[in-house]
Formats: sequence, structure tokens, C-alpha cells
Amino acid sequence: MLINRMNKMLLLSAILVAVSPVAVFAQATVDQVMAAGEKRADAGAAEQQRVEQIADQTNDLLNEFNTVSKVVDGLVTYNTLLQRQVDNQEAEKVALKESIDNVALIERQIIPLMTRMLDSLEVFIQLDTPFLLTERTERLERLRGMMERSDVSSAEKFRRVIEAYQIENDYGRTIEAYKGTVPINGNPQEVDFLRIGRVSLAYQSVGGQYTGAWDVESGDWIELDAAKFKTQVATGLRVARKQIAPDLLVIPVAAPSEE
Repeated sequence: MLINRMNKMLLLSAILVAVSPVAVFAQATVDQVMAAGEKRADAGAAEQQRVEQIADQTNDLLNEFNTVSKVVDGLVTYNTLLQRQVDNQEAEKVALKESIDNVALIERQIIPLMTRMLDSLEVFIQLDTPFLLTERTERLERLRGMMERSDVSSAEKFRRVIEAYQIENDYGRTIEAYKGTVPINGNPQEVDFLRIGRVSLAYQSVGGQYTGAWDVESGDWIELDAAKFKTQVATGLRVARKQIAPDLLVIPVAAPSEE
């Protein structure tokens, strides 16, 4: 019996010895699994944080890209406009260069042209009704003198010549009264001239004793019928001086020549 009891105790001890390492190993395995799980969880959290950081950086980069894209689009539009301006300036430079190259040629041509214009103006004044002859002749002489001056540009000379033509042209649309002298009975007499455009040039002596007009056909002054024209010419002089309102006038007008 004693031997049996000892055998049972030995068997139980052997069983306990065999079971203890298994329990210890199982506990170690669980701890390792838990530690690995926690490690993976920490790693997952870290990875999630990295993903969120990358997402934030991506959004920032996208916003920056959109901003830069708008700036680039604006710069492209601005550069396109500047390029057009540069192209226009280049075209203007070419045109200016051509103009500069042609200045000498134009100047060589414009001077003879202005000389011919003054010659034509002189002939026109000589053939025209003889009103304001002194003023018109002196203007022509001043222009001829200006043509010889080197301190006056060709542009200014041409402007003055055109201005003289404009003045002559305006004479045909205006009415004017001015003083002058006319030979009457072989003696120069002071008179008041009445010019109505270029259609009529009449005069009346101071006091109204003589009334006459320029006759185109004869190229001389003729005396008018005082009973018919004295009052009309006197009224015309007052109208020209703006002393009375314009009114209907009966004036001597040369009849058209028959061909």
C-alpha cells in the first residue's frame, strides 16, 4: 500500500512537471499576441496620421497649384497683350522709318509745289475783282519772302500757303465794307467800298455824291444811276457794318457772257 501511494505521488508530480511548461508557454504566447496587436494598432495609427498629413499636404499643394495657375493665366493674357503692343510698335517703327526715308523726297517735291501755288494765286488776284488789292498783294509777297527763309519749316510754309487759299475762298461767302480810293473824273477820291462776295463790288463817295461799281467786261470802274443804286449801296454799306439787319438789296451784277 505504501508503495502504491508513493507511486501515485510520483505520477502526480510527473504530471505537474509536464503541465507547468505548457501553461507558461501559453501565457507567453498570449502576451506576445497582445503585444503584436498593440504594435500593429500603433503602427496603423501612425500610418493613418501619415495618410492624413499627406492628404493635408496634397490639398495645400492643390490650392497652391490653382492659385499659381490663375496667376499664370493672367500673365499669359498680359504677355499676349504686351506682345500685340510690341508688334504694333514694331509696325509703327517700320512706318516711321519709311516716312523718315521719304522726308527728303517729299521736301524736294513740296517746295516747287508751293511755288506753283503762289504763282497761281498771284494770277488769280490779278484776274479777280479788284477788292482789297493792297492787303491781298502784301499777303502774297509775305508768303514769297517766307519761302526763302531757312528758319521756317516746310510744314509751316505749306500751312501758311493753304491759309492764304482759305482766306481767298472765304471772300466769296462774305459781305464787307471798307474804305479806299477810286479815280473819279480823273482825280482819286476817297470812297466806301461795298463787296458782296465776288459777285459785286460797288463804291460810294463820302457824302453820297458818286455811286459806282466795277465793270467786269470793261475792267474798269463805271458810274451807276444814283436814283436807282445810291440808296441800295448806302443800305448795303450799313448792313456790311452790322448797323442794320440784313435786307434785300438791288445791286449791280455783271450779266453772264454769251459764248
